[in-house]
Amino acid sequence: MEERQGKNLRYGFTTGTAATAAALAAVRWLLGRPCRTVTVELPEGRRLPLPVAGVHSLEKGNGEGAEAWVIKDGGDDPDVTSGLAIVASVQLLDEERIEIRGGEGVGVVTKKGLPVPVGEPAINPGPRAMLVRNLAAELGPGRGAVVTVSVPEGRAVAARTYNPRLGVEGGISILGTRGIVVPMSEEALVATIFTELDVLAASGRTACCLVPGNYGEATARKLGVPAEALVKTSNFLGYSLEKLSHMGEEGKGGRIDHLLLVGQVGKLLKVAGGSLHTSSRYSDGRLETLASCAVLAGASREEVAAILEANTADEAVNALLEKPWAAETLDRVGRRIVAVLQRSCKTLRCIGVVLFILPDRIVHTSGEVAHLLATLRQNVSSEPPPEEPDGRVPCAGETAAKKTTKPADDARRPCATETDENTEEETKG
Repeated sequence: MEERQGKNLRYGFTTGTAATAAALAAVRWLLGRPCRTVTVELPEGRRLPLPVAGVHSLEKGNGEGAEAWVIKDGGDDPDVTSGLAIVASVQLLDEERIEIRGGEGVGVVTKKGLPVPVGEPAINPGPRAMLVRNLAAELGPGRGAVVTVSVPEGRAVAARTYNPRLGVEGGISILGTRGIVVPMSEEALVATIFTELDVLAASGRTACCLVPGNYGEATARKLGVPAEALVKTSNFLGYSLEKLSHMGEEGKGGRIDHLLLVGQVGKLLKVAGGSLHTSSRYSDGRLETLASCAVLAGASREEVAAILEANTADEAVNALLEKPWAAETLDRVGRRIVAVLQRSCKTLRCIGVVLFILPDRIVHTSGEVAHLLATLRQNVSSEPPPEEPDGRVPCAGETAAKKTTKPADDARRPCATETDENTEEETKG
């Protein structure tokens, strides 16, 4: 795809989008409407035309089938799946049902803690929903299909990803929450973050909400944070805090001194451990940080060992939520994150942290979250926080966590931090 970030970097599309395009091409072949290009409706409503690399008929059991393939293009992002053929074979059904299966080169989940259950093909919920929605629209009422997604070179490429460590065996994962891949130029990402913070300050805001990526944004929006107050930091929280600490110097521009940080627990455990560049290439220590907080909260040797042996931070936190020392453990994590933020940006007057596990279950809040949410909704007030003991917002199982209001459409232009790579990074923690 030819859309570019700035002057140089070309956007790409995800493996989930490629699989959807291939499935659409196979369906059209079976319906007598062969085509060289298909248009995929992406999760946020945008329509993306993609070329079809090939399609042919198949014998599928007792019925006719077709197989099509699309070449994955990650744009100018350093993406190991770029150039792979993403294949979809389709058999039509005389009932209104769409079944998604994994074939050769698509990994199988073998450990807990991922968005897909153990034993299922590693096709994430976002791509599954995109496949079902696009195919249902193409097939019309009364018809369905069985779709098998495969990646012939997937097993070989998977060895160059984090899949083996995460417990995805036999191939790659089919990923993508937005459907497009925005190139990950560090310089462009940081420049975009700085620009967005400058724009917020210039508009008169003194509060902002920082989120690492797409899941954090969705959770913040459900809490009522307005879109114009959100800034995606990707893995560059440290640069963001440095920018905030220098805003307003020498009378230049406004100052943002109220900060709400909303992030997936695996990502923010790195911050609790003192890491401000949260890419898995440069930092980890998630489970070790959680284990140290659990020890201080009263966890036994065996319970700490279970934390350290968990596959993901989400799995570890899910398991400890039933323990009597869970609340104190998460409170210690939250206080450590607040302390790291304050130490890194001494100009901040009000800090709040929201921790969630995927997809958006809030498990803990720290700091002045309630005051910050009110401030963000009111276009920012500089008044001091109310004298309430904890300023907490409802956690998982309470009213706020059950809110299902659909966020308003985001009319902003796609920016450098809006990338499916960030989402994958969040999933890995």
